[in-house]
Amino acid sequence: MTTLKEQLHEDLTAAIKARDELRSATLRLTLASVTSAEVAGKEKRELSDAEVLQVIGKESKKRREAAEAFEGAGRTEQAARERAEGGVLEAYLPKQLTDEELAGIVAAAVAESGASGPQGMGAVMKLVRPQVEGKADGGRVAAAVKAALAG
Repeated sequence: MTTLKEQLHEDLTAAIKARDELRSATLRLTLASVTSAEVAGKEKRELSDAEVLQVIGKESKKRREAAEAFEGAGRTEQAARERAEGGVLEAYLPKQLTDEELAGIVAAAVAESGASGPQGMGAVMKLVRPQVEGKADGGRVAAAVKAALAG
């Protein structure tokens, strides 16, 4: 079984051979971010698949935010490019939870923790975070928890 990093390298090679500029540029930048994460800290180390997924998630989030910024500035071509790059990265990420699935997980965590009101947010987040790691953006999770605790 190949690791996620090896899969990225193989896909990059295939994209280069197919002369897919968008895909190859996106994968190159992502692999550079993975390498940067590997050499960060006191000593170089190999990232696990979960850590590589986190790096891909961060890169995908950067693309979403950049697309929104370009859109707001009226630069639709750059926004479309960022969205296309984000689409390439989304293929490597786990399927995102729907709002209904997220609300169900949050409701179960609220019931389990017995939390009520905003002061219980930390306890609920502690229960929810491991279940949604990589499957939902932190801002979405926090908003769902706040909504559930607000009643």
